[in-house]
Amino acid sequence: MADIILGIESSCDDTSAAVISDGYLLSNVIASQQVHKDYGGVVPELASRAHQQNIVPVVSQALEKAGVKASDLTAIAFTRGPGLLGSLLVGTSFAKALSLSLDIPMVMVNHLQGHVLASFIRQEGKPVCEPSFPYLCLLVSGGNSQIVKVSGPLEYEILGQTIDDAVGEAFDKCSKMLGLGYPGGPVIDRLAKSGDPEKFHFAKPHVPGLDYSFSGIKTSLLYFVRDEMAKDPQFMEKNKEDICASFQKTLIDILMDKLIKASKQTGIREITIGGGVSANSGLRERIVSEGKKRRWNTYLPEFKFTTDNAAMIAVAGWFHYRAGERAPLDIAPVSRMADF
Repeated sequence: MADIILGIESSCDDTSAAVISDGYLLSNVIASQQVHKDYGGVVPELASRAHQQNIVPVVSQALEKAGVKASDLTAIAFTRGPGLLGSLLVGTSFAKALSLSLDIPMVMVNHLQGHVLASFIRQEGKPVCEPSFPYLCLLVSGGNSQIVKVSGPLEYEILGQTIDDAVGEAFDKCSKMLGLGYPGGPVIDRLAKSGDPEKFHFAKPHVPGLDYSFSGIKTSLLYFVRDEMAKDPQFMEKNKEDICASFQKTLIDILMDKLIKASKQTGIREITIGGGVSANSGLRERIVSEGKKRRWNTYLPEFKFTTDNAAMIAVAGWFHYRAGERAPLDIAPVSRMADF
């Protein structure tokens, strides 16, 4: 009999539910919140209220699209953290209530683990293309920048991570400085396609080992724009495509330099990326080109699995369920999690 897992994701501002059957995706429904654009970032209280409104219809739609009834479910996987506590509480509470009503177990999932395992989401009619263990995952998002060694579905080692800001935050801050809106990553990526990535140069950090730092490049951009605007008030408007292209290239250079170093040190040539920033077209192109040059086997998740989604939570939960792990009913969500 197939294991049918309902996944619930509510770590930030997207309410999502997905259903998988033995690793194969049956449905993946996401309700996004538009209200945060007016504030230039996610407002936690507004996010949790929207989750309360969305969670029931989203789960109902996921079950309907999957063609299964709630009584068919084997287990419920939910995001415990990290994330916004109010948002996580909505998803966790719903998972508990459904678990009690159906008398089926829950499994808790680390949100970051979902991104790392996104390449294992299988879809009917599409070829299975999964990395072999061990592999390296470049995990990049608004809150995280890490290089993770994955030795098995539940075996992880963080080889390097940011010592200050995440790369996604750097994209957002750049967008804010240039008055381009929120979220910044997609806007900068779009403008960068029309710009010259070699036009301007920004300071790169010198951090030992495999760790990252992105606070310095934000400061470099700030001073650069300030000085140039003092000479020509129209500088930013005249050069925004080139600024975006040059800034994006610098961020990608920083990410790739450490990933290449990690591959050399470990001898691992199975490479994946995950997290919201993995949707960036410049980063995806660079990963592929470096992979060809260095004989890597590269695996890029589909765009719909790069942002927060329940499909990745469901597949991670499936691995936990098969390993015999279960979450108690008194489990509480946490905004920060020490490890995977």
